[in-house]
Amino acid sequence: MSEDKVKRRATVHDVARAAGVSLATVDRVLNGRPGVRAATAQKVDEAIQSLGFSRDLNASLMARSRDLSIVFFIPDGSNEFMDNLAEAVSRRFDAALADRIHLETRRVRALDSAELARSLDALDVAECDCAVIVASEAPELIAAVDAAQRRGIAVMTLVSDLPHSARRHFIGIDNVAAGRTAASLMGRFLPQGGKVAIVAGSLHLRDHAERLDGFVAALGGEFPALVLIGPLEGHDGRSETAAIIEALLAEHPDLAGLYNLGAGNGGLVSALHASGRASGLRVIAHELTAPTRAGLMEGVIDVVLDQNPDGEIREAIAAARTLALGTAREAVTDRIEIGIFLKDNLR
Repeated sequence: MSEDKVKRRATVHDVARAAGVSLATVDRVLNGRPGVRAATAQKVDEAIQSLGFSRDLNASLMARSRDLSIVFFIPDGSNEFMDNLAEAVSRRFDAALADRIHLETRRVRALDSAELARSLDALDVAECDCAVIVASEAPELIAAVDAAQRRGIAVMTLVSDLPHSARRHFIGIDNVAAGRTAASLMGRFLPQGGKVAIVAGSLHLRDHAERLDGFVAALGGEFPALVLIGPLEGHDGRSETAAIIEALLAEHPDLAGLYNLGAGNGGLVSALHASGRASGLRVIAHELTAPTRAGLMEGVIDVVLDQNPDGEIREAIAAARTLALGTAREAVTDRIEIGIFLKDNLR
């Protein structure tokens, strides 16, 4: 019999023998449950890889006494993109139930790390297999993620990552690349140079900090004639973002460009309309929502960089299924591409 055929027929008994551990230990590793030393888990992982063991996820679901449960924690408030994410989860409820996967969305106060940490701490491993969170890099939240993982709940980050936590997977765009893309476009819009203001939601959010890093690095390296103002934080709120834009326009009558790397775009659009200066500014924003779509159509926004909420939720569900039932220590998902939208190519 060929080596390939042996690998295809590998069982959990083969994995246990190769790793020199019990079947119970293999089961704990496969299901991400606590109680296994790191060195032992590594032996099991190495045995899985060497044998080419592949678990039948459909059979695993059928063997469970209850449906797989995935809880999405999505920020509440005036951030239209977060509403789009929640709606994307809702659209997949019925199809997921047909696959014995139960989806739940819980809205938490935006940028409130303490509330999100408490929500994670309250999850019961008997009722939740995977939590998907949009998170800031707060110490209490990292501790809550680590604690949930120790209890046997797989945690994934969505949109904004927590790489220094025990989170199992991240679903989102390359935010440094998104910032560099915005800089490349802005530099080409303003070859003559000028002032460019940056508005962020919160630099405690890794996705916003990474977009800023990419934007500043690319602009400084390729378009040194552009002078940066900010970043100013609007906390992803419409009214606060509108107030920041109004103040910027009043203080800098020669402002040439504006990059909003966070949300609050309803406030951005209304402030630009009210100023009467929209036609003289080059404006780049993130996420294709009702306000940014209107801004594009009305000529208030030049470009919107989008990250496809439906695609992110699809990949998050697939990754959660793998993490809860599969053998992989890390899930493998399709890359989330950065969409670039102008008035001319709106879908």
